[in-house]
Amino acid sequence: MLNIGVDIEDNSRFEDKVLEKDIKFLKKIFTQNELEYCFKNKTPAPHLCARYCAKEAVVKAFSNIYNKLIPYSKIEILKNDNGSVFVNILIEELKKYKIQLSISHEKEKSIAFVIIE
Repeated sequence: MLNIGVDIEDNSRFEDKVLEKDIKFLKKIFTQNELEYCFKNKTPAPHLCARYCAKEAVVKAFSNIYNKLIPYSKIEILKNDNGSVFVNILIEELKKYKIQLSISHEKEKSIAFVIIE
């Protein structure tokens, strides 16, 4: 069985976020690894937004499989050595699923597409 999820957002949702000032809010959504990656970039907003989209797409894809709320902080979006992104799901019972992810961002929008097998 395949399940899909997609999400698109305006990068402006994250433009005013500052790590030191907004840490409580950011930690509800992102892991420490994600925050370190995003805030090392000159403009963190599109990177934050793309990861947010990915998390939302994962939640949508799991909605027909898993009947519990998945906290965003339990979905980690990381990069392989070759630069491709992948999902590290931090809920043990969901680790058995294969999750494929594609994300993209540009000046104003970010998008993510997920397939779960």
